[in-house]
Amino acid sequence: MIIYLHGFASSIHSGKAAFLRERLRERGLDLVTPDLNLPDFSTLTVTRMLEQTHALLAQSDEPATLIGSSLGGFVAVNAAVKWPDRVKGLVLMAPALDFSDASLSGPGGAKIQDWKRDGQLMVFHYAYGRMLPIRYDLYEDARRYDAMTAPLSMPVLVFQGKQDTAVNPRVVESWARDRPNVELHLLDDDHQLAASLPFMWEQLRTFLALD
Repeated sequence: MIIYLHGFASSIHSGKAAFLRERLRERGLDLVTPDLNLPDFSTLTVTRMLEQTHALLAQSDEPATLIGSSLGGFVAVNAAVKWPDRVKGLVLMAPALDFSDASLSGPGGAKIQDWKRDGQLMVFHYAYGRMLPIRYDLYEDARRYDAMTAPLSMPVLVFQGKQDTAVNPRVVESWARDRPNVELHLLDDDHQLAASLPFMWEQLRTFLALD
């Protein structure tokens, strides 16, 4: 099973998900794409996303490969920590790994203290095409999890754009540096990695042993 975990304010219809779904379908493989916005985007939490991921992992007798984009990468790493016997490999695309005070602001660059004071924040949801509220619970819950020091033994493939303004490339590079099981590709691209999709597919094809 190959599971794709989309990013924050994204969906199963994102450009990366659609591209990978088509490439895998050409090889007779399905890309499982849970809608992490459900049942309600405003109440989104990492815990809820992990529960959705675990429910999918439990459906297969064989360990799965998790592909995580941005916040989905954070979820994928923490799912692999919680259920290492169910995850045989990770593919991280511009993964949002660091939720520490030093590195994180709210969605859209909002101040964390303002988000906490108001209880929610209005953000533009790219998949829905409109402004929607997201509760502060997302940030508070995410702080319960730690991807930066996550003990991972399975193979990990990472793609990170050097022009990414949403995820700090230096954080991703530092995270990968001392992990011999991580293969990092720093790309001349932004957070969406749209220009790098053909290259990423070639690397993913090798990673999944599809050649």
